[in-house]
Amino acid sequence: MNVVICVKQIPDPAAPGELDPNTNNLKRDSKLIMDDSDSYGVEMGLQLAESSGGGEVTLVSMAPNSETSGLRTALAMGAGKALLISDEALAGSDALSTAKVLAATIKKAQPDLIIAATESSDGYTGTTPVQLAEILGLPAVTFAKKISVEGSSIKVERQTEAGYDEVSCPLPAVVTVTAGVVEPRYPNFKGIMAAKSKPVEEFKVSDLGLSADEVGNTGARQVVFEVIAAEARQAGEKIVDEGEAHKDIISFLEKLKLI
Repeated sequence: MNVVICVKQIPDPAAPGELDPNTNNLKRDSKLIMDDSDSYGVEMGLQLAESSGGGEVTLVSMAPNSETSGLRTALAMGAGKALLISDEALAGSDALSTAKVLAATIKKAQPDLIIAATESSDGYTGTTPVQLAEILGLPAVTFAKKISVEGSSIKVERQTEAGYDEVSCPLPAVVTVTAGVVEPRYPNFKGIMAAKSKPVEEFKVSDLGLSADEVGNTGARQVVFEVIAAEARQAGEKIVDEGEAHKDIISFLEKLKLI
């Protein structure tokens, strides 16, 4: 089974994020790391490839400055190779533009299964994977808490508020996984050393058959005009109960139209 895993490389969440004053977009000019939410997808992809008797696990990522630090972490976990799209023209791309770039790159790998996180931890749109599926013309199954391959189809336990739904669909398909779907392995020393020599093929926008007008700030369908600090939390009203506090609570709830 050939599995493609979408891996997003993001600024380290442990460090304060910075916004570009000209675009109000998150700066990505420092060292990037693999989004923690993608580690679950990497582990799931590796396990599915292993249980199917072998295959290839390929990483696909879009990042500036030919950044591979996050990809090397996933390669050290056991993925075989990576496809990186890095181009100055991509700066400012929105979710749909990102999906177009990923889709064009994934076509080169011709996978049986595409795995992505439910959403990234620096954007939280949660829209890119399903847009990717639509562009590729593939079924999409989201919020997977368990995946099993049955011949030419997959069976997914899709997490819901009440439990889970059992969903089956033919391959190839796009599946998004939730945190905790599996326990990601830690790269060992052997894996880290092996990752240094694993191939990372880099592409430009022009290599994908896309025009510069479809990506970056030019192709983006959303613009951040302003970013303002959240209002400081106000102190709540303190009521001293001298036997009539219940009236104040009722009055407060009535103002909120809760009763």
